[in-house]
Amino acid sequence: QVQLVESGGGLVQAGDSLRLSCAASGRTFSRHAMGWFRQAPGKEREFVAAISWMGGSTYYADSVKGRFTISRDNAKNTLYLRMNSLKPEDAAVYYCASRPAYYSGSYYSTKEYDYWGQGTQVTVSS
Repeated sequence: QVQLVESGGGLVQAGDSLRLSCAASGRTFSRHAMGWFRQAPGKEREFVAAISWMGGSTYYADSVKGRFTISRDNAKNTLYLRMNSLKPEDAAVYYCASRPAYYSGSYYSTKEYDYWGQGTQVTVSS
């Protein structure tokens, strides 16, 4: 079992940057692919970014490509999301999620992830 705890959210102005962190418990973090998703009020949870278990492959939603960077430090059991040039439409609760490395399903689907954190709020003022 993997427990995930997000941090780093907050209130920023448009154009600012934030770095989210996701601390994972357990000794199997390095054998899990990881993802970031977000959910705005009244909307479905949507894919933001994902990274393979060794960090060699990354995937991004078109809406964040070029502005957000996902990374991981397996020695620290921590996942990161660096968010630059934030826009009001980026405001949401951001969740990290994990899935075993052997899963072959789409990185973009919430259904392909087994464990979820409680989320961290990101608010962007215009």
